[in-house]
Amino acid sequence: MNTIKTLLFNRFKIFSLLSISIMLSIVLLMVRMKLTHSFFYLFLVWNLFLAVIPFSITTYLVTVSKRNKVGFVIWFSIWLTFLPNAPYIITDLLHLKISSNHLLWLDVLVVSSFALNGLLLFSLSLVDMETLLNKYLKKKKTNLLMILILFLSGFGVYLGRFLRYNSWEILQHPLDLLSDIFNIIVSPNQHLEAWLFTFLFGVFLSIGFWIFKVLHKP
Repeated sequence: MNTIKTLLFNRFKIFSLLSISIMLSIVLLMVRMKLTHSFFYLFLVWNLFLAVIPFSITTYLVTVSKRNKVGFVIWFSIWLTFLPNAPYIITDLLHLKISSNHLLWLDVLVVSSFALNGLLLFSLSLVDMETLLNKYLKKKKTNLLMILILFLSGFGVYLGRFLRYNSWEILQHPLDLLSDIFNIIVSPNQHLEAWLFTFLFGVFLSIGFWIFKVLHKP
C-alpha cells in the first residue's frame, strides 16, 4: 500500500497527463464509431493496453527500494519483450489506406493520437529503464545497451507488423519465432526489407528518444 501511495505521489503529474491524452484518444475513437457505425479501429484500444505494460513494469521497478539482480534480469526480459508494442502503434497508420475519403481527417486524428500515446509510453519507460540500468552498469555500457534496445524495438515492430508475431508467442511458438529470426540474420540478402525497416525505424526511435530526453530534463 505504501508503495502505491509513493508511486501515485511521485508520478501524479505524469499519470494525469497520460490519462488525459489516453482519454482524448478514446473519445476520438468513439466519435469515429458514432459517425461511421464501424468498430474497425477498436483494436487500437488493445494495442494501447499492450503499450502500457512496459511503462507499468518500469514504473513499478523504480518504486521498489530493494531489487536483486536476478529479479531485475527477469523483469528486464519481460519488459523488453513487450516494449515494441508501444511504438508498434505507429504502423497502424497503414490502415489509413482503406479509410473513406470524407472522414480521412478523423481517421488520421484517431490513429495519430493512439500512436502519440504509444510513443510517450515508450519514451517514459525507456527513461525509467535507463535510470535503473545505471545502478547496475557503467554509464557507457548503459548508453550502448540503450541504443541496442532501440534497434531491437524496431526489429520487434517488424516481427509484429509484417510477420504477425505477438509478444506472448515467444512462449506459444518459440521455435517458429526463433527460426524466422535466424533466417533474417543469416540470410540478409533475402530479407532486405527486414534489415532496412529495423535500421530506419531504429534511427527514428533513437532520434525521437534523444529529443524526448532533452525536453524531459527538469
